[in-house]
Amino acid sequence: MQPKKHLGQHFLTDKNIARKITELISDESLPLLEIGPGTGVLTQFLAPRFQSNLHLVEIDSESVAFLKEKFPTLVANIHHCDFLETNLLDICPSPFRVVGNFPYNISSPILFKIIENRESIPMVVGMFQKEVAERIAAKPNNKQYGILSVWTQLFYKVNYCFTVPEHLFFPPPTVKSGVITLTRIHRDLNNLPPEFILQVIKTAFNQRRKTLRNSLKSINVKEIDLPEFSKRPEQLCVEDFIQLAEKLYNRE
Repeated sequence: MQPKKHLGQHFLTDKNIARKITELISDESLPLLEIGPGTGVLTQFLAPRFQSNLHLVEIDSESVAFLKEKFPTLVANIHHCDFLETNLLDICPSPFRVVGNFPYNISSPILFKIIENRESIPMVVGMFQKEVAERIAAKPNNKQYGILSVWTQLFYKVNYCFTVPEHLFFPPPTVKSGVITLTRIHRDLNNLPPEFILQVIKTAFNQRRKTLRNSLKSINVKEIDLPEFSKRPEQLCVEDFIQLAEKLYNRE
């Protein structure tokens, strides 16, 4: 198996780290979907635990053939498809969890797709580029705090678990990796459309050096004056963004 650069493949080679990642999934009560299993380094620890409740989604045909040979009992659950283009409910109609060593080049789209399907995904264990993992887990008043932080933490509790060094992959990436867990939480969004909250978050952070009074001018709202407008986006916590979006939405 040769990793393919265009797919962003960096195969984890350390079994101890693989075992440590899989142990973050504490029980087998729900089906599990693994994204991009590659050579099956995580799968080897997951298959005995989840058996027919384990589904593998892999876009690389060479990896699919390898996985079918290595895990013959999982053949019916190995899905040769693009995670980003797949209707996940066709694979797992009931709630399921997600695990994976996510390709760096599409990790943010993967995260957004998970959030889009949040009602079906109560938990995620994912390995990201360390910088991205830190951004997802970042708190307010931190330069890493941004769109990924707020949008993810709106729906999930984020826990940064541990860092994985470059030399434990083949080929070694140029950066470290970070493993995080996402645990679904239920917030009261005050009947706001989530899409509007995301619009406010994106608009605010797209000009993060400006105060919200200036960065949110492009949102079509009446002339209003809110206390939050004197702040920059990184100063607002998730609840603040919900309240701000509610004020803006109700004044449109």
